[in-house]
Amino acid sequence: MAKNLLIVESPAKAKTIEGYLGKDFTVKSSYGHIRDLVKSEDAIDIPNNFAQRYEVPADKKQVVSELKKLAKEAEMVWLASDEDREGEAISWHLFETLGLKNDKTKRIVFHEITKPAIIRAIENPRTIDYNLVNAQQARRVLDRLVGFELSPVLWKKVKPSLSAGRVQSVAVRLIVEREREINRFTPEAAFRIVAIFGKGRDAFKAELAERFAEQAQAEKFLQDCIDASFTVNSLETRPTKRSPAAPFTTSTLQQEASRKLGFSVSRTMSVAQKLYESGKITYMRTDSVNLSEMALNAAQQEITSAYGERYHQSRKYKTKSASAQEAHEAIRPTYFNEHTIDGDNAEKRLYELIWKRAIASQMSEAQFEKTTAKIGISTRPEGLVANGEVMKFDGFLKVYLESNDEDDDSNQDGDNAILPPLTKGQQLTLQEMTATERYSRPPARYTEASLVKKLEELGIGRPSTYAPTISTVQNRGYVVKEEREGKTRNYRVLTLKDKAVKQEQKTENTGAEKNKLFPTDIGAVVNDFLVQHFNGIVDFHFTANVEKQFDEIAQGLTEWTAMLKDFYTPFHEGVESTIQTADKARGERDLGVHPESGKKISVRIGRFGPFVQIGDTENEEEKPQYASLRTGQMIETITLEEALELFKLPKKVGVFEDKDMTVAIGRFGPYIRHNSTFYSLPKGVDPMGVTEPQAIEIIEDKRKKDAEKLIKTFDENSDVKILNGRWGPYIEFGKLNVKIPKGKEPKELTYEECKALADAMEKDPKAKKPAGKKFSKKK
Repeated sequence: MAKNLLIVESPAKAKTIEGYLGKDFTVKSSYGHIRDLVKSEDAIDIPNNFAQRYEVPADKKQVVSELKKLAKEAEMVWLASDEDREGEAISWHLFETLGLKNDKTKRIVFHEITKPAIIRAIENPRTIDYNLVNAQQARRVLDRLVGFELSPVLWKKVKPSLSAGRVQSVAVRLIVEREREINRFTPEAAFRIVAIFGKGRDAFKAELAERFAEQAQAEKFLQDCIDASFTVNSLETRPTKRSPAAPFTTSTLQQEASRKLGFSVSRTMSVAQKLYESGKITYMRTDSVNLSEMALNAAQQEITSAYGERYHQSRKYKTKSASAQEAHEAIRPTYFNEHTIDGDNAEKRLYELIWKRAIASQMSEAQFEKTTAKIGISTRPEGLVANGEVMKFDGFLKVYLESNDEDDDSNQDGDNAILPPLTKGQQLTLQEMTATERYSRPPARYTEASLVKKLEELGIGRPSTYAPTISTVQNRGYVVKEEREGKTRNYRVLTLKDKAVKQEQKTENTGAEKNKLFPTDIGAVVNDFLVQHFNGIVDFHFTANVEKQFDEIAQGLTEWTAMLKDFYTPFHEGVESTIQTADKARGERDLGVHPESGKKISVRIGRFGPFVQIGDTENEEEKPQYASLRTGQMIETITLEEALELFKLPKKVGVFEDKDMTVAIGRFGPYIRHNSTFYSLPKGVDPMGVTEPQAIEIIEDKRKKDAEKLIKTFDENSDVKILNGRWGPYIEFGKLNVKIPKGKEPKELTYEECKALADAMEKDPKAKKPAGKKFSKKK
């Protein structure tokens, strides 16, 4: 048996490290946390200084048992979990649960998984940092208290099965408030003047700095320019520079991977975790932009050998956040001389992004020459401006250009890449001048990446919490990430050409959204309830201040139980008071009266989501009519006319195989019902306009796909099927989705073989189990 047991968090990391340490070390994984607070309400003993009750979950008992056995046999146990608060807490939980002794336990941390870094960590061990552990405990306890006390209030006052959280509720508030800003926004139109001078390769654009609010003003300007002469009044050429962005932190990596690669925040973190554990990049949860001296030297060597001395410029970046730990590093490649790596497509692309950003941060500035020409108009006091920019030296742009996520149309007609040779006093020939009607834009909806940026700006959350927060608000149904179709809008274009002004009307698509975050009705109702009754909890400054207090605990400046007492007492009183006094919140809104019956029409949240109601349960003898809202409709914005449309469904659209086909809208969207079977309408198909041939085509397409998906069924148990999935064939064994081992032909599997594979999966502590109750296998 090896003398040393080294415990890390993940099996991939364990495999990489074991290769570096030799026969004296056994390297094992804890598979993340090995224990957590018990699920019951007595998990935290508040009067007893917030003492916690922990338990080892069922799926971790085998792991703990194996680690205990190995720890007893080892001379020294090395706790090598991650270097952040969560990692420190995992080391503490291991120490406590495995019954380790101080004199036989060492704590080590490393920022990258390389042989020198691991050896250096082993040569410089330390003890568990209880300040970091206490900071993590304070966060865990506070968040549990908030969740356990607020959620029942929401169950009583809003709807069952809801939840609230300190950080998630603030994220929802940001999205709700942004949506309301957009709904209140009234676009304003103005005419933008752009002129084209010269011909062929010498043609260039110039723009009027101001915009005209009225068409008459724009038309007058163009009319005045019919017989005008245009003169270059001044030419200014000046050098400009552009500097590279700092290396990636967790949040900037999430933002840039979203913009450049289209990755969700959780996918970015999942892929980065694989890269880290296989030794390709440094630790991916960090808010530092610092690079070590070793990294700076490696970057310099790579830049000078790959691009030449002129391209290198050493820089040391400072993190703006006061809480950032400068001892940590930014996210960077472990080896700068590895421009690409082996791996799947996502790993290769993310690695390349990290490599480019880190290497560019140590490269020279890009140098440009910017030319500005001011053009006078003989018949008007205003002047036009033409800009051109020429790159003189590419510098860091040879490798990398940072993206931005603003929907900016300010330069849609474009500056000139380069201006033709011009001289002061030169007379210019006008080819064409346009006055185009342009509308102001509302604030942009959040993407996952821009929400992370906003949370970071407000000081809410930390590198380890951004991805879980964004996943949580979507999983809870408070926020949806989706695409929305835009609406067609007319705009006017006036064109001066050949000494005549012509007007035409054009159309554009406006308001189309892709992968943006929208609040749901329940998200808006819960947010309003929390803002009204628990404004302190969802206040941006309060949440940021709590994060600062966690940082102070981590630095040993604040006692963690004292911080919790200060928070809990007023919070608990607020919970008690709200349960007693608050009215039930349904987000109800009256839309008007039915044009024929005169009955009241209202909209509100129900058990299965938002719905419109005709009639009143209290005053009407007749039972009210109900209709679910459609995707994209919200309680706050639906109109009376849109509500009345919903009652045109369900409607019969024809007959197929001697059975009626009926279109309706349910809790999961619009569908066709035929012979007691439901067929979802494809995205973009309007339920109001579905025809009989369309409905038949949808039914037949679904049947064909289902037939192609099914590989095999079993007489022994109708709940067991072998199916074709997105990632290949698999066994559906009740609620379990079971992987088919390599080399096995799906069609040839017997029922007994499928059952054995399902049993093995249920017993495996590392296997992902489906949510919900266990599937009881039929004999």
